[in-house]
Amino acid sequence: MKPGKVYLIGAGPGDPGLFTLKGQECMARAGVVIYDYLAAPALLALAAKEAECIYVGKKGGDHTLSQEGINRLIVEKARTGRTVVRLKGGDPFIFGRGGEEAEVLQAEGIPFEVVPGVTAGIAASAYAGIPLTHRKMTATLAFVTGHEDPTKEDSRIDWEALSRGIGTLVFYMGVKNLPLITAKLLQYGRSPQTPVALIRWGSTSRQQTVTGTLSTIEEEVRKAGLQAPAIIVVGEVVDLRANLAWFEKERPLLGKRILVTRAREQASDLLHQLTELGAHCIEMPTIRVQEPKDLSAMDSAIERLNRYDWLVFTSANGVKYFFQRLFEKGLDVRALHQVKTACIGPVTAQRLLSFGIRCDILPESYRAESVVDAFRTEAMAGQRVLLPRAEEARSVLPDSLREMGADVDEVTAYVTLPVTDQAEALVSILEKKEADIVTFTSSSTVRNFKALLPENRFTELTDTLKVASIGPITSDTARALGFSVHTEALEYTIPGLVQALCQDWA
Repeated sequence: MKPGKVYLIGAGPGDPGLFTLKGQECMARAGVVIYDYLAAPALLALAAKEAECIYVGKKGGDHTLSQEGINRLIVEKARTGRTVVRLKGGDPFIFGRGGEEAEVLQAEGIPFEVVPGVTAGIAASAYAGIPLTHRKMTATLAFVTGHEDPTKEDSRIDWEALSRGIGTLVFYMGVKNLPLITAKLLQYGRSPQTPVALIRWGSTSRQQTVTGTLSTIEEEVRKAGLQAPAIIVVGEVVDLRANLAWFEKERPLLGKRILVTRAREQASDLLHQLTELGAHCIEMPTIRVQEPKDLSAMDSAIERLNRYDWLVFTSANGVKYFFQRLFEKGLDVRALHQVKTACIGPVTAQRLLSFGIRCDILPESYRAESVVDAFRTEAMAGQRVLLPRAEEARSVLPDSLREMGADVDEVTAYVTLPVTDQAEALVSILEKKEADIVTFTSSSTVRNFKALLPENRFTELTDTLKVASIGPITSDTARALGFSVHTEALEYTIPGLVQALCQDWA
């Protein structure tokens, strides 16, 4: 069989936004993805659903496969005729052993291409506010492996030339060897006052930067507890960080580890906003949303749309699944030409507008009681109202409309089901204290979150976890189930929740 092509792709330093367009194109057509520890997990989402993804990472000396094993694996998968992506952290040709893999492919007669990536030394320094070159400070720059033992007799590093002849030094994989690196630089004439920075997880929400000088950096790193993976930058340019540290200064939630419990198909907006503000988001969906098995009530309502005066939506999901079924029945928005509409909040109204319909009622605050208040100015006696919504929704709105004299038909547009396969992962995260805050965007997310935890360990697992709620209804549910609510949105929307998190936890 003719071998498939292999793409040696640099995954970049950690921020998925720095991945190249060429890399995205290759990922989309890959049949096999072989990826490293430092490749951002979000990049795997770019692969086709049917692609085979194989982890071969190396972390702290723990190698899933040896380099020889990785080489054999790449060749083996290419021999099946499929397109193979070898996804490597940073750039494949800068301390990534991509050259060795390319040599093996060449020897085996397998076609390959190299797609460069943003190397960690450049990206981490830039995100820390350190320009590696500056015409007033230095015109020379060197990338050096910090993984080599500087004390061995056959070292390939010319320490004297580095110490005296290069303005900025960037060491990769050198955290464990920091004492030896500083000792060698001092031994060969570098000033003890030379500024030094260590940047851990550069360009990501977990970025941590420690600065000092050659004479103090070991102690500063020890006090900060900084560990690998990190980049070491040595040179006068490190002093520019004091004024140029843009990434860490403009991310109010930088380093905050936030559990997002919203349904995966709805979580993207919240994840994006929190990530942009520096948070490290952990997707832990506790609910999933789908259409009901029995659509007879919905179908009956759609067949009789011309009898309704009002169509009321209490969620974006209600809008989505109503129109999905409307279209499946062979109709379109023209079937609603005589119907007035009301929405519970701006997100729901925007979803409705995406179908070309502007709502007639939008309350000032976003809960069922506010919709009721908005209807008090309408003559509702004898009005027919269609309310497509969740299977288990509060009865406040339909009961109040009936009290006003309206004839209300409630139909199930969608059902919210618990996610039950996340219990082990969630318990592990909470045991290790790997989350600072959990966000709840509905009462169902709270109930299902607690259901994933062993009842006898609830207090132990959540004792340090802070709770952020989208509004008072969700907060009441959380308190009733034993949670303490630390943050509550003033505006009961995703942007309102994000704003409250920034105010309370910046």
